Amino acid sequence: MIMNDNFILAPSILAADFSKLGEELHKLDIAGAEYIHIDVMDGLFVPNISVGIPVIASVRKCTERFFDVHLMINEPARYVKRFAEAGADGITVHVEACSDIKGTIEQIKETGAVPSLCVSPDTPVEEVYPYIDDINMVLIMSVYPGYGGQALIERTLDKARKLRDYADKNKPSLNIEMDGGIKLSNTGMVIDSGVNVIVAGTGVFKGDVIANVHEFHKEFDRKRG
Repeated sequence: MIMNDNFILAPSILAADFSKLGEELHKLDIAGAEYIHIDVMDGLFVPNISVGIPVIASVRKCTERFFDVHLMINEPARYVKRFAEAGADGITVHVEACSDIKGTIEQIKETGAVPSLCVSPDTPVEEVYPYIDDINMVLIMSVYPGYGGQALIERTLDKARKLRDYADKNKPSLNIEMDGGIKLSNTGMVIDSGVNVIVAGTGVFKGDVIANVHEFHKEFDRKRG
């Protein structure tokens, strides 16, 4: 398997201490985390509600890190411009949530943000293939979206392998991101499946944030050989 070894850590702020979110982001800056993963939930597409546009605009002032904004909302095209204006660098939308996937991707591009697509655990990864030339990344959910703290669903690793094989033949630069249940202890097998962008919540924010980020980066270095 040819792998994209541009490994990226995307700490999910859902697991951060929101009473001192600015401080938490500062620690990520110090530690050198590449992305900040921000989950947006609408209570409709997923059975939960999380942060929105005002929070993103507020914390945008705290860091220059890449804001990897994951929209778990129905018909996200309605909001992509506002999320980009709030500071989203990349915007990921679910194929299951868009009635016009191609049009939504184009709207994201028009804002200047980087477009990505996401598939939930039960969605065949082949659904992103028609759009692969128009996107930067595919996010494979390794848990059911909407809740933190779930265990990684190992069958989703097969989807990552299938996508990496397809990307190697059609778009080797494609980033494959995985989100859900990833810890330092299973990061190796996630990377071995072809994933190069790792979303981690409690794995980063539980305990010493800076030390945890460094440990993930050490694992990345080991995988680079």
